[in-house]
Amino acid sequence: MNVFPFSFQDCHLEASGAGALFWPEERILVVSDLHLGKSERIARRGGQMLPPYETIDTLTRLDAEIERTAPSVVICLGDSFDDLQAGAAIDDQVSDWMTRLMAGRTWVWIEGNHDPGPLEIGGTHLFEYRVGPLVFRHIATPGARGEVTGHFHPKARMQLRGRSISRPCFLYDDHKLILPAFGTYTGGLYSDSPVFDPLMREQAHAILTGQTPCQIPMPRSD
Repeated sequence: MNVFPFSFQDCHLEASGAGALFWPEERILVVSDLHLGKSERIARRGGQMLPPYETIDTLTRLDAEIERTAPSVVICLGDSFDDLQAGAAIDDQVSDWMTRLMAGRTWVWIEGNHDPGPLEIGGTHLFEYRVGPLVFRHIATPGARGEVTGHFHPKARMQLRGRSISRPCFLYDDHKLILPAFGTYTGGLYSDSPVFDPLMREQAHAILTGQTPCQIPMPRSD
């Protein structure tokens, strides 16, 4: 099975190789930073033209995670759309697809910095969502405990057989868990960036995504 089981705040969780988080006991699936409509937003603002397939690719992978886990709750940790206009511009195919994914389950859109307001697309729009010891929000805050967030698109690199391997990753310690970006074309911020120094404790780990998810000590800045 393409998952890495781990414990956070006494909750038994699974990090999937695709970058989704699953909490089997609560049947909660969590993804972050889908950035749907990114190619449309870049083209609209006169930037580099990208193939307009990232929304379909992202939803295909999300559909597969939902099929695999059969969640009763799906939480999207913010920046689900690349901006509010991109969200409003989704076509009927994408709208119908998302309606099908949301059917029969609780769907929570967490407010992000790219999509700070609700869209007429169904689901519940919240700043944060709490279940047991965990609080789900978009951006990590220093000193918070039991916090599950996204925003930073973390990735990590490791040396394997003399070459450097780089993958999106989950970062976690005993207080915080930061998810990788789930969306296509999202890029990432290496875990050894000083940005993470005030957020992650010394014993933090990285769970690298991919065909065989694996855990390593979180690479840090010197």
